[in-house]
Amino acid sequence: MAKSSIILSAAAMASCAYAFAPQVVNRNNFVSSSSTTTSSSTAMQASRRDLFIRAGSTALVTLTTSSINTSPAFAANNSPPTAEEIERIKVGYKNIQYLLENWEKETTVCRENGGECKRDADAVRRYLGLRSTTDPLFQIEKVFAKVKYMEDIDVEKLEQFFEATEDWNTAMNMSNSMAFISQFGEYNPGGGKDEVLKYLNEAEKQVILAEKALKVILDCVTSSPQ
Repeated sequence: MAKSSIILSAAAMASCAYAFAPQVVNRNNFVSSSSTTTSSSTAMQASRRDLFIRAGSTALVTLTTSSINTSPAFAANNSPPTAEEIERIKVGYKNIQYLLENWEKETTVCRENGGECKRDADAVRRYLGLRSTTDPLFQIEKVFAKVKYMEDIDVEKLEQFFEATEDWNTAMNMSNSMAFISQFGEYNPGGGKDEVLKYLNEAEKQVILAEKALKVILDCVTSSPQ
C-alpha cells in the first residue's frame, strides 16, 4: 500500500511539474450540431467546408491539466500553421523515430571515464518537447489548433486528425508520467533498478503510441485534397 501511494504521489508530481502541458483540439467545436438537407450529394459535399470554416471562428483549445490561467499566449490566432511550424512537426516526428530506434542508447547515462551506467528516462521527456522551449515539439498542440484555418486541408481526413490529436495528448501525458516515476523508482521504498526499468518500459509503450498519432497528424496537414 505504501509503495502504491508513493507511485501515485509521483504521478501527481509529474502532472504538476508538467509546465508544458499539451492542448487538445476539440473536434466537437469544429462540427455543426445541425445539418441541412440538400437536394444533391454535391451540394452537401460543398457545404462541409463552409461549416468547418464557420465553426472554426468559435473553436476552443482545451488543456489536459486540471486548471490553467488564461493569458494572451493562448489567444486565438486566425492564421494557419506556417511552413516553419509544419517543419517542427516533421522534425519532431523524425526525432521520435530516432528515439524508438535507439531506445536503450538514448535512455542510458554513463558516468565519465568508464563509470557506472544506468537507465534514465529524462530523454523521453526531451524528445517529446517537455524539457525546453527549443524542442521542436514544445507546445506543438498550439500548431495543431491552427489547422482549422488551413485552406487546403483535406476535409475527408478531419476525423482522423481529431482522433490523432486526442491520441497524441493521451500518449504525451502517460509518457511524461511514466518517465517521471521511472526517474524516482530507484529511491522509492522497495524500489530499485527493476522499478526504474519497469516504468521506463511503460514509457516506451506510450512513445510508440505518440509516434503513431503524430504520423497521422503529419499526413493530414501535409496532404492536399484530391
